[in-house]
Amino acid sequence: MINTNTHRSPLKRMGRTAVLILAFTHLLATQLSAQTTVEATIDSIEMVIGKQVHVTLKATMKEGAKAEFPVFKPTEQITPGVEVLSSTEQGVKGLEGGWVERSVVYTLTSFDDTLYYLPPFVVNIDGKPYESKSLALKVFTVEVDTLHTEQFFGPKDVQDNPFLWSEWSPSFWLSVFMLLLIIAGCYLFIRLKENKPIIAAIKIVKRLLPHQKAMREIEQIKADKMVTSENQKEYYTKLTETLRKYIEERYGFNAMEMTSSEIIDRLMSDGDQQSLDELRQLFTTADLVKFAKYSTMINENDANLVSAIDFINKTKLENMPVEETVKPQLTEQEVRSKKTRTTLKWVIAAITVAVAAILCYVVYTVYQLIA
Repeated sequence: MINTNTHRSPLKRMGRTAVLILAFTHLLATQLSAQTTVEATIDSIEMVIGKQVHVTLKATMKEGAKAEFPVFKPTEQITPGVEVLSSTEQGVKGLEGGWVERSVVYTLTSFDDTLYYLPPFVVNIDGKPYESKSLALKVFTVEVDTLHTEQFFGPKDVQDNPFLWSEWSPSFWLSVFMLLLIIAGCYLFIRLKENKPIIAAIKIVKRLLPHQKAMREIEQIKADKMVTSENQKEYYTKLTETLRKYIEERYGFNAMEMTSSEIIDRLMSDGDQQSLDELRQLFTTADLVKFAKYSTMINENDANLVSAIDFINKTKLENMPVEETVKPQLTEQEVRSKKTRTTLKWVIAAITVAVAAILCYVVYTVYQLIA
């Protein structure tokens, strides 16, 4: 008769050892994967003008850690053109290993159709700042049919109001007097502009930094709606030339005369690897469009524009621009005309106030007559 207990004991010991190994591996993986992170997500990257989108900002941290999320006032702009309407605390969610997750939802809106770059959100956790990734938001408008207005508003009846000259004459003569004042004010203003100012304004000339020049050109690209243009070659040529000029001024090497791969190789020692990967993808797409007649999608164009903005923001230098003060030289004739110019300014100001007052009175009177 075979003793089954003798054969089962080693198997039981091997099973217990395997369970302990799996439990230790799971515990070790949990400890290694847990770390303090900040993540920002948007529920939609496209929005109709005037609508709302929500950005969820999550922070993963140790239990008991103190987190300070960004605070925005109502209608405060997170970036020019994008307003923060409200922020809602979502509470704290417990995780494994003594970690928690805290999140805040920000409601955003915009009233201008363009592609916006949302900068990274910064959360201070125990006094140390942590940044999320940058986001993009595309705002577009809805076309309105202006050829068939009758389907929205019906015809109005003709009003037969009595006309009395005695009621309209004050407004008429005041309007004539206001017109004469405007002509006199324009004449005095021209006379004032023809004479050189007594004390010319001191000019301070500022030299724009490389990233300011680049962002100005990118804003012009967005204003010209080149992202959605059918001429993709012109769009990528303008975008890559802007980046080459920025790199040349920022890093000091002749990027305008170098190939895309040579530029990336020069930047490898100084740049962020993720930013350089996105920049390499941008240059590769641009080369394909310009030289191989490659056709891109609109979302791909938007992504490349966001990559260019992200690279500029991560590599820019926040040095103060060089300022130069230019002081004007005054002549004796200009100094002698000081009294005359001062008198003209006061007269023009008085005429402006009088015209504004008469205009308000005339508009109010006419409204009362036709209402």
